Amino acid sequence: MIRTMNQFTRAVWDRPSCIQGVYLTNSARWFMAVVLLTIATLASAASWDDDSHYVSLGPRSGYYIVRPGSPLSHQLGVEAAPTIDTADPFRHGYGADALAFHFNHAGVLSAPPAYIVQAKPNEFYTVRLGSLIPGRATSRDVEAIVGRPQNIERRSDGVVTYYAIQVYNPFEDLGGRR
Repeated sequence: MIRTMNQFTRAVWDRPSCIQGVYLTNSARWFMAVVLLTIATLASAASWDDDSHYVSLGPRSGYYIVRPGSPLSHQLGVEAAPTIDTADPFRHGYGADALAFHFNHAGVLSAPPAYIVQAKPNEFYTVRLGSLIPGRATSRDVEAIVGRPQNIERRSDGVVTYYAIQVYNPFEDLGGRR
């Protein structure tokens, strides 16, 4: 058995190209693993630019700034917001953000409003959202500020009304030139 092992060892050492091929194959595997791991890390960091948060304007008023598809949008239950992505190449930078208001069955605002925004929030709407106090503001107060809702979602605990806000992002406008 020792003789067989010695013959095998000599056969392996006599074929250096085989050993180099094994080292090269292992090196290539490690290199590909590192490259794929790096790409996966950078891709997730670039696509996960979520800065959804609550903006407090005092002890009783405030609103949420929410990115479409963020964990906060799922938590608040505003996934049905009528947003349109400005990066859509067929829309040339035009899209829609949304406002969401949750009312109880009596028509009273039961939670802070949510501003579902793709880029930078519009100050015109953020100032108006700050004037709405949950527990006091009614659906008539909201309609007086932003008009009639585009979408209404009925739920067991009340109603969620959505308002679409037309937006334009010039950085997404290809203008037909590529």
